[in-house]
Amino acid sequence: MYEVELKLRVDHESLREALTAAGADRVESRRQVDTYYDAPHRSFAETDEALRIRREEESDGDAVTKLTYKGPLVEAASKTREEHETVVDDDEALQGVLAGLGFEPAATVAKDRTYYSFEEYTVVLDAVDGLGEFAEIEREVPESEVEAARENAIDLLEQLGLDPDEQIRTSYLGLLLAADD
Repeated sequence: MYEVELKLRVDHESLREALTAAGADRVESRRQVDTYYDAPHRSFAETDEALRIRREEESDGDAVTKLTYKGPLVEAASKTREEHETVVDDDEALQGVLAGLGFEPAATVAKDRTYYSFEEYTVVLDAVDGLGEFAEIEREVPESEVEAARENAIDLLEQLGLDPDEQIRTSYLGLLLAADD
């Protein structure tokens, strides 16, 4: 599956109003802390890949940890990439496995996320520590549906009063690292 994602810097208050007016359903809120890793055998920054451990705390206090690999971007018009993710039972053991294989923590991205369901998409309002407010509209599709999913996401952004031309293709990790320079 491929994750088709469009991301923009937005004002959450006005976007919440637009989502409500458009009939989107608020689903849940979560706190996420993502630790990204460097590989010993290649530079993920150069290959545009990512490996992360995500610790996610749900609003009801439950927590889950996931390991995610994101492949390089597959098109120039969005943040579409192949993604593989699995739930991890013991995040400390996983950290030990990665360390034993030579993977080292590179950076941490922390954010508060609010999820909305809108048409067949998920709209996520992200408040990213050190960066500000963003929104992502995303959907997982087979490779054959990537272009149509991207075009539909653009239409939905416009329906919400957002300008798809203001899309940011850089990850939160990339934005944080650029801000540190």
